Amino acid sequence: MGNIAAARETTVADYIAAANSHYYATRDPLGAAGDFTTAPEISQMFGEMIGVWIADLLARAGSPAFRYVELGPGRGTLAADALRAMARFKCVPQNIHFVETSPTLRAAQLARVPAAIHHDDIDDLPDNGASIIVANEFFDALPVHQYVRTSDGWRERMVERQRARLVPVPGEAPADDLVPAALRSAAEGSIVETASVSAAIMQRGAFRLARQGGAMLVIDYGYSGPAVGDTLQAVKAHRFADPFADPGEVDLTTHVDFTALADAARSAGAAVSRVATQGDWLQRLGIDARLQSLATSAPDRAEELKGQRDRLVAADAMGELFKVMAITAPGWPAPAGFSGDSA
Repeated sequence: MGNIAAARETTVADYIAAANSHYYATRDPLGAAGDFTTAPEISQMFGEMIGVWIADLLARAGSPAFRYVELGPGRGTLAADALRAMARFKCVPQNIHFVETSPTLRAAQLARVPAAIHHDDIDDLPDNGASIIVANEFFDALPVHQYVRTSDGWRERMVERQRARLVPVPGEAPADDLVPAALRSAAEGSIVETASVSAAIMQRGAFRLARQGGAMLVIDYGYSGPAVGDTLQAVKAHRFADPFADPGEVDLTTHVDFTALADAARSAGAAVSRVATQGDWLQRLGIDARLQSLATSAPDRAEELKGQRDRLVAADAMGELFKVMAITAPGWPAPAGFSGDSA
């Protein structure tokens, strides 16, 4: 993928899209032998808590028929663990749908969830009946536009080849109107990110829920915007890397603006929960009770299991940086795990 941005400037958003498209299509990036590890791969408790959350919500909604949908389901580990936990409560989906474009990951997913039906896009999902949609570390891999404040005003950040490497540079066209009004007075050199692709996918998913019933659970690392800051990062072999070196060979991500996602969902007529930290949300759902149950069944693994729980919950691990938000159809019950009413 060394030819990305070789012939002409390209936006940071298009650069991320092209690089990640190649990256995910050509490998399984997860686990110790890959580039990064996600919560479902750390512990079965993560997917099980999501399964408990789904079973509880559906029971209080009157146990309607539903489909399980996951966006970017990794290896299928989360789905397998969640579906197993749901089955203990006799909560079984009519069918299972994965939105995934990577041939490599599709194969891994089918090995764990053979009944899964694959789709390239959220719009390809069936348009009748309720859906429970899970998006864990999905939005962070989608492209964002970056804008930089220069002495001449705001410009979109572009990527171009200079000598032997790719570098980010300000574009020539004014972009002040594309920057959120609250941030336009930021100091020279400031960078602002907007995620139009993420907002569009969220809005389309929320429209689906508003029409058909159901809920979406979003879990990702991020913040409540609008905010100034460059969050583009690359990871390779579990270490941070230069996001503009080796395009298509490193995992590119940005932090997710949960406020922007919430606004997109509300614009489609869906209800939006407050944003919780992953640590608080998992504890409210009962991860500590599940830990105790697993440790009692396997005393020799008690320390290992406690370490897994801490990675998911502790503030200095994933507990604070990762956030959780739920989107529900109008009239559906308030989802568990969030303090207070919908925001």
